[in-house]
Amino acid sequence: MDSFEWNKIIGAVLGTAIFIFVIRLVAENVYETEKPAKPGYTVEGVVEENAGSSGPVVEATPDWGTVLAKADTGAGKTVSAKCEQCHDLSAAKTSKIGPPLYGVVGRARASVAGFSYSSAMKAKGGDWTFDELFKFIHSPGAYIPGTKMSFAGVSRAEDRINLIAFLRTNTDSPVAIPPPAPAAAAPAADDKAAGDKAAAGAAPAAGAGVATEKPAAGDKPVTAATAADKPADKANADKAAAPAKAP
Repeated sequence: MDSFEWNKIIGAVLGTAIFIFVIRLVAENVYETEKPAKPGYTVEGVVEENAGSSGPVVEATPDWGTVLAKADTGAGKTVSAKCEQCHDLSAAKTSKIGPPLYGVVGRARASVAGFSYSSAMKAKGGDWTFDELFKFIHSPGAYIPGTKMSFAGVSRAEDRINLIAFLRTNTDSPVAIPPPAPAAAAPAADDKAAGDKAAAGAAPAAGAGVATEKPAAGDKPVTAATAADKPADKANADKAAAPAKAP
């Protein structure tokens, strides 16, 4: 083939590629797919974000004194099957891909002797409290960036509560369940109403003690000042009406 034939082939290929690219752009604009308001399924370990916020959703921690007392440890043991792929839950406390989880509740973080923890886990410090386990199991990589634990996490709060309830009992000396949090005081509506009533009754009347008369039509209203002037007016009128004495 000469160069002219090659130019025709290359031009045809480029033209086809440009045509496909243009068709794709037009199709994307015409048949734009809308993002569903609610996903069809939940991917565990993905941190949700608020629509109008740039940060992750802050999940409230449970009242452990209330939820642990009614948690299903049997369901928690079922959930723990996800952990057994990398951790040993038995009393043998054997290190596998991850450290043993026997007696993990209340244990100091990164404290199993002989296990190679990540620097991020060591730097985190503290103990594996109920709250810390609840947050970490939700999404290990998001809660402690740099951890070696590649597990996606457990998204459902109920599953995490049951799992932690099981892990609390999976030890020689279970950590005590804390007392329930005190109930928040309800606003005293009756006290507010009573206070408003007392304030209304205690407010002094600006014109208290001053008697006023309802004036007749066309008359000026009688006030304290005009009432005080009446005796003087009457005396002047009586003096004018008296007969003058002869000289």
